[in-house]
Amino acid sequence: MRPLLELVDSQLFILGAPVERLEKEVAELSHTPFAVGCASGTDALLLALRALDVGPGDEVITTPFTFFATAGTIHNVGAKPVFVDIDPETFNISVDAIAAAITPKTKAIVPVDLFGQVAPMERILAVAGKIPVIEDAAQSIGARRMIDGAWRMAGETATIGTFSFFPSKNLGGYGDGGMMVTQDPKLAERLKRLRMHGGARQYYHDEVGYNSRLDALQAVVLSAKLPHLAGWSAKRRENAAYYVRALADVAEVKPPIVERANESIFNQFTIRAQRRDELQAYLKEKGIGTSVYYPLPLHLQPCFAYLGYKAGTCLVSEQAAREVLSLPIYPELTVGQLDEVVAAVKSFYGR
Repeated sequence: MRPLLELVDSQLFILGAPVERLEKEVAELSHTPFAVGCASGTDALLLALRALDVGPGDEVITTPFTFFATAGTIHNVGAKPVFVDIDPETFNISVDAIAAAITPKTKAIVPVDLFGQVAPMERILAVAGKIPVIEDAAQSIGARRMIDGAWRMAGETATIGTFSFFPSKNLGGYGDGGMMVTQDPKLAERLKRLRMHGGARQYYHDEVGYNSRLDALQAVVLSAKLPHLAGWSAKRRENAAYYVRALADVAEVKPPIVERANESIFNQFTIRAQRRDELQAYLKEKGIGTSVYYPLPLHLQPCFAYLGYKAGTCLVSEQAAREVLSLPIYPELTVGQLDEVVAAVKSFYGR
């Protein structure tokens, strides 16, 4: 409480020392020398694309099975989203599909660490070659992947990694916020300019940028919560393991698959379920909250009809959209509450 009161007394609400402190902390967590705060996870993607000079005439390869911002930002810089299908087990983008979609117009690749599991970055980077990779790590801060015998953090290996501090995230603020991490000092400096209307100094502008500054209030809150992130994520993994064991005899339910090389933070615990919509309605009657991430893949969204994708283009994503259901996974769940969820799922399927 004291840091918040001190901030209110200072009246320095935008950027400043609290944001610089959080940037340093997130950079250390992510094993990167540079972190740049911004107004949201969406803006983090937008600024990353701009920093890499992605624009009209360019193509950007990404997944259709993700939150809208991943592709919306590509459209908003004037580039063309190129949707490729996902891996049926992890829900992350298919590396083989990326390789098949690369053309001379490909300016960037945007994989997503969906539901808290890092995408196969070493394989994506190998396929990308010199093409920049923006890792959408909005759901995966603190997650890691074993690459060449060493743990690599979400955002660490990408050209630019992006995070979201939306309140529902594992590390969520008291409002919106975002962060970009990179190993490249020139990209870091440009990201700082772009978030401040394109200028490194007040009233002097090298290019046209954005008003996308992280509030100091959010930085104070996030710095206070950050030391607890590892513990919260560990409890989510514990809850996930409990579900997997308890639902093992329910043939109609398939739990999420985490690659052996990965340590997921389980932003969501997303199952595949037969008669998904009926199951969700049944759980709602029992007072159990669930969500569907995501009910309509991006390549079939009306706003992207101009791209010409049809049903059947990304079959795995389309099937996932019909089957996925996210169960409660937050770290404060008790064993009794977990058992209540499990019992309700089993009851629905007659177990």
